[in-house]
Amino acid sequence: MSSPTLSDRAVARHGWAQAFVTVLGGLVAMGAVAALGLWAAGAADLPDGSFPPVVAAIMIMSVGGTVKLSGDIGVLAGTEGGLTVLPLSVTLTGALVIGWGFLRPLRHRAVAGASELAGWAARIAALWLLALLALALAARHTFEISLGDGPLGDLGDLFGITPEVGFSTDVPPAVLIGLVWLAGVLVLALLVARGAPLPGRLLRLQTSVRPAAHATVQLLLAYVVIGLAVALAVAATRGHPAETFAVILLGLPNVAWPALTIGLGATWDGRVEGPFGLPMPHVLDEVLRTPDVTALNLGTLAEHDGRVWWLVVVDAVLLLATAFVMAALSPARIRPWQHAVHLAVALALAVLTICLMARIDARLGLSVLGIGDLGEGFSGQVLLRPRLWSALGLALLWGLVTGFVGALLEREVRRRGRTGR
Repeated sequence: MSSPTLSDRAVARHGWAQAFVTVLGGLVAMGAVAALGLWAAGAADLPDGSFPPVVAAIMIMSVGGTVKLSGDIGVLAGTEGGLTVLPLSVTLTGALVIGWGFLRPLRHRAVAGASELAGWAARIAALWLLALLALALAARHTFEISLGDGPLGDLGDLFGITPEVGFSTDVPPAVLIGLVWLAGVLVLALLVARGAPLPGRLLRLQTSVRPAAHATVQLLLAYVVIGLAVALAVAATRGHPAETFAVILLGLPNVAWPALTIGLGATWDGRVEGPFGLPMPHVLDEVLRTPDVTALNLGTLAEHDGRVWWLVVVDAVLLLATAFVMAALSPARIRPWQHAVHLAVALALAVLTICLMARIDARLGLSVLGIGDLGEGFSGQVLLRPRLWSALGLALLWGLVTGFVGALLEREVRRRGRTGR
């Protein structure tokens, strides 16, 4: 029998206790952000003790699950709807905490065996699977809603109708998508973290992939930080702090990252209908609250607020900085045109991820006696979808240009530094 290798002993060190702490830390962080965001949005006043199930639903949605809305009140009335949206503040919080917990036992290492990484990831995945099952089962509730004093209220009193609205998740798809989300987080953590060890066969990624991935993730985080600063300034100067903090805690990247794509010139199609909507800045609500689906881009936003053109400037500056960082982290032998290609691919993948994660489709309808248009206070829709191919094309173009220019700037700075010495 062969003796245990160094990799095998490392796998043993990364035990279930550390995996449990990693998963628990991610769940606690996500739950805290979701609960505070819902509280700021006024969800703490929901009836019948529905706040904890709503928090669980938000956590399931943050890893890609969907919530179905329904009502069961006989043949006289009915409700239907669905909610497909990622509360990306919760998503980002969970990804950062779990990614950090995954990499922490591997710190100060140059190389890690594939079996070690697989074993460590499998422990986290097994506990994450149990957590997803618990959340998916907890994310369901039914509560009564009032019909008010209008026509719906009169019909309700006449027929003794007390509408009940419920929500639930499909457990198998939620668990499967949640596991895929975890796999993406762990792989991205290995690719992005400069000090994370890789298997010997993948060490070439340290020079060809990791600099671009690291710099692009920094770009996305920088946009979140800028969005946070803007949101705090709005809360301090224009009032409505609870609404602003609801945006911050539930959907700050949902606003910041599409803003990055809009600054590139991309267009999103959207609509807000009814008296309710997802937390979003007022200017977006103005643009999207139209009878039909409308385009959301630099032109339509500038009609309501001309400062939106600053998004182009911010994109240009941050992308040049991203290209500079990427070139500084890369070996000197890589040429500027190669940096341009690397950044173009990385930015296109980032924009693709934003387009897939930031889309919104929320619907709720209430009908009594088959009359679906009664009670405008109970029906509505929030829709936001990207024009994907044009967004990807613009990302490639911006990546090529800024990647090349940023690489030239970095090469000039490096040359002057050598001359100065």
